[in-house]
Amino acid sequence: HVQLVESGGGSVAVGESLRLSCVASANVYCMGWFRQVPGKGREGVAALEMVGTKRYGNSVKGRFTIARGSSENTAYLLMNNLKPEDTAMYFCAAEAVDPTLCRCSGGRCYTQDFGYFGQGTQVTVS
Repeated sequence: HVQLVESGGGSVAVGESLRLSCVASANVYCMGWFRQVPGKGREGVAALEMVGTKRYGNSVKGRFTIARGSSENTAYLLMNNLKPEDTAMYFCAAEAVDPTLCRCSGGRCYTQDFGYFGQGTQVTVS
């Protein structure tokens, strides 16, 4: 069982930046984030293979950056040029069993299908 501890998030103005961080309690194939708005489905935002490959959903490409942290099993998501439509609950996720889930295709990521996810952190842009 993998536990994830998240930090970051908050309320910012349009165009500002936020950084989310996540630490996994064990080695995983990949980490990433998905987001959810009440009444809507989950959207995969970004995925990071722990060997280094980074992938993004079309809605955030060019504005968000996912990267490994300096500590083992750590990742962070830097969100720049935030827009009101980025407002959502963001969940860190990790996959330890099926590495094929780490891939994004057709401009969509499948981070919401990872095996483990954290408690979520709210991001509000207004």
